[in-house]
Amino acid sequence: MNLGTIHIDKPVALAPLAGWTDQAFRMICKEFDADIVVTEMASVDGLIRDHEKTFQLISFSDSERPIGLQLFGTEPETFASSIQKISHYKPDFIDVNFGCPAKKIIKRGAGSALMRNLDDMAEIIRAIKNETDIPVSAKIRSGWNSDIAVEAAQVLVDAGVSFLTIHPRTQSMQFKGEADWSIIEKLKKSVSVPVIGNGDIKNAGDALRMLEQTGCDGIMVGRAARGNPWIFRQIKDFIKFGIPPEPVSSGEKIDVCLKHYRYARDFYGDKIASHIMRKHMACYIKGLEHATELRRQIFLTYDYSEIEEKLLTCKNLLETENINKQELNEAV
Repeated sequence: MNLGTIHIDKPVALAPLAGWTDQAFRMICKEFDADIVVTEMASVDGLIRDHEKTFQLISFSDSERPIGLQLFGTEPETFASSIQKISHYKPDFIDVNFGCPAKKIIKRGAGSALMRNLDDMAEIIRAIKNETDIPVSAKIRSGWNSDIAVEAAQVLVDAGVSFLTIHPRTQSMQFKGEADWSIIEKLKKSVSVPVIGNGDIKNAGDALRMLEQTGCDGIMVGRAARGNPWIFRQIKDFIKFGIPPEPVSSGEKIDVCLKHYRYARDFYGDKIASHIMRKHMACYIKGLEHATELRRQIFLTYDYSEIEEKLLTCKNLLETENINKQELNEAV
């Protein structure tokens, strides 16, 4: 895929997940070979009003490049004003969210609510393009309650987007049912810009199937990356070399969880990081032996040193159990 400074064949991208893909998580995913990351969606209204928390959402380090800043809002003029506020960040691209199905976003007329008026979508893209030469992309759903993905994509390409990301569910489906990958295929055949497919990629096999079935230029992984940054490396190794994914050891899961926690502490400080990391820790330890008891113990405290001690104790216990199991198998 060729997009300005981005020249990557079949990129594997981290989706912008509200409340999840902050700087700490993006850095972890980059370390496990995510090609492209995108910030959590930031309100253009918050940006023009200089809300500190909104600017925190779009803060990033050079180690995260190539990176896109995802924005949401309703008024073209507000998007244009927000670009004046953030151009100095020099992201690799600016992504506009036309796909979020969350009720609080829909009520504001933003996200996938805009798919009910394609002219408004086009005006937003043109307003941004008038303010910057940074490439602009858009993330869309297949429609509001019916499939209009091709029509929407053609309007956005005419308005000047450099590439598109499609999640092939309608707004009314939310995240229920199956993503219809045939819509990705239709979209790819109908537009001249690169198309990234998103939706129901849970493992490396799913990623390869999407690429083969749809002909899309790249893929985007969202919920499956939570507590599982290894998925990016597994996908790339499977696509490029045919190497099937190997199970991640309990010890490595705990080590990476703690590293993620340390990044969060550096970014937020102890108090906020301890709250933010709870959901991440639950994902990292899910499926481990003793996970239920470990989760209960680490959720009793917000002190990093105590949580670190409990996680490392569990790691040592699991490694000892594995050794004992191996000795038993060898003896038998």
